Amino acid sequence: MELKKFNTLFLDRDGVINVRIPGGYVAKPEEFQFLEGVLEAIPLLNAIFDRILIVTNQQGIGKGLMTSEDLEEVHRRMVEEISEAGGRIEKIYFCPDLADKQPNCRKPAPAMALQAKSEYPEIDFQHSWMVGDSLSDLEFGWNSRMHTALIETNPEEVTKAQHLLRQHQQLPCQRFSSLLELASVLNSGD
Repeated sequence: MELKKFNTLFLDRDGVINVRIPGGYVAKPEEFQFLEGVLEAIPLLNAIFDRILIVTNQQGIGKGLMTSEDLEEVHRRMVEEISEAGGRIEKIYFCPDLADKQPNCRKPAPAMALQAKSEYPEIDFQHSWMVGDSLSDLEFGWNSRMHTALIETNPEEVTKAQHLLRQHQQLPCQRFSSLLELASVLNSGD
């Protein structure tokens, strides 16, 4: 059976790929911990998406709690381990802006999606997915007209998303317990 091919998968990082540090930031490689099933999920997702891009808000840089070089080291290790497990991440986009900075590249603003589109003109947002664990991730996807999926690892954000989705039932969103569950469903064609 031939799998349906989607265009681009945009993934949030904290709470989707790795364990989120409540109230903190993953500033060093030794603080980065993959969520269960992620290393198995990414090769499955590579089989059905043309590319996988990570889009992540990283205001810890703007707060002076870490540097861009620290973040690059975390991402280098993450991509290495994903590659060793047979997966591939095409590129990582991050926004170091503080939440109150204007203008701002942080999700839910579509700046990182537009940057990706400028570098990969073949990206078709209507045939792409945004997968995240927060309402701002979903809004980023909706702002760019993508399919959206909520990974339910952050109970506070699940509650916010449920409330918004009840009010606006036309907003597209699927919900999954993990990235591996999403990969399994998409690979099954359901």
